[in-house]
Amino acid sequence: MSGTPAVRRRRTSRVLLTDPGGRLLLLCARDPRTPGAAWWFTVGGGIEAGESPEEAALREVAEETGLVLRSGRLGPVVWTRRALFTVDGVRIDQDEEFRVVVLDAAEAAAVRVDTREATHGHRWWGAEALATTAETVRPRGIADRLPALLAAGARGDWPVAEHLGDVDEDVVDAQRA
Repeated sequence: MSGTPAVRRRRTSRVLLTDPGGRLLLLCARDPRTPGAAWWFTVGGGIEAGESPEEAALREVAEETGLVLRSGRLGPVVWTRRALFTVDGVRIDQDEEFRVVVLDAAEAAAVRVDTREATHGHRWWGAEALATTAETVRPRGIADRLPALLAAGARGDWPVAEHLGDVDEDVVDAQRA
């Protein structure tokens, strides 16, 4: 045996779920095979067979937060990236697309994160907290991009989707250690 984990390829639809103040909801994950390995990530997940990316985004928001949003609430794809990482001994190679949803105050107050989906917590992050945290937040660089993205969206001027690159999170995490 080589010790190299099997690779699981998948497509995901992720949602930058923000409150009226521009805070971003992130969920926390940990790798059970790597003590201390934890990271914060956006709402969203895998696109199931026969499902469109938009349908997946809406389903994931409902599963993870309890909010049932209509399809017209999803903004356009604003970021894409390819992420590689290992969790629980499985190497994941995933294509991600990110959309924005700005919740109103009542919706933000109604968020009920499912602890089965965010077993290690969740938090609303402001731009300053994102910029100064020593914790791992994925995608990286979100603190630098999110305020301008939300400002453009508030003007109704969503940018053309930006590709954030192909990132091997395992390599980046090893370099940070």
